[in-house]
Amino acid sequence: MIKTLTKHGNSYAMVIDKPILELLRATPHTPFHVISDGRSLVLTPVRSAKDEDKFDQALAMVHKRFGRAMRKLAE
Repeated sequence: MIKTLTKHGNSYAMVIDKPILELLRATPHTPFHVISDGRSLVLTPVRSAKDEDKFDQALAMVHKRFGRAMRKLAE
């Protein structure tokens, strides 16, 4: 997907489409970490410690159940 900037007051803005916001579980009130290396821009929704723990638990379960298969696929 290619997006362009639009003028917003004295600044520029980029509209994030609703399907992407839904995928990120972001709302108009979600804060984002903004990181740039001078060539790329990365926006990451800020999650609560509870959400991070839930993600870590799900990731551990996936590794436990499918880790061996993932290693084989990676070879």
